[in-house]
Amino acid sequence: MELKKVFSKLQFFALAVILSFTTLLVKAQDKAADLKIDVDVDKGGDAPADWMNNPMIWVAGAVVLIILVALIARGGDRK
Repeated sequence: MELKKVFSKLQFFALAVILSFTTLLVKAQDKAADLKIDVDVDKGGDAPADWMNNPMIWVAGAVVLIILVALIARGGDRK
């Protein structure tokens, strides 16, 4: 019974150490150097891929996908 308590405390300690190191790693990432680089990826104009940015295309695609899944799932019940 006492051995289980020791293992439980060791597991708790190991978890605390791992979480502490994880916190240190995350904090180290937070203090990255600010290089102040400004990259403009907007090429302007009417590029052929602009239709992909239209939210209505995504909504219509989702509706079509839902309808297809519903039809495929329902198709097996017919006799």
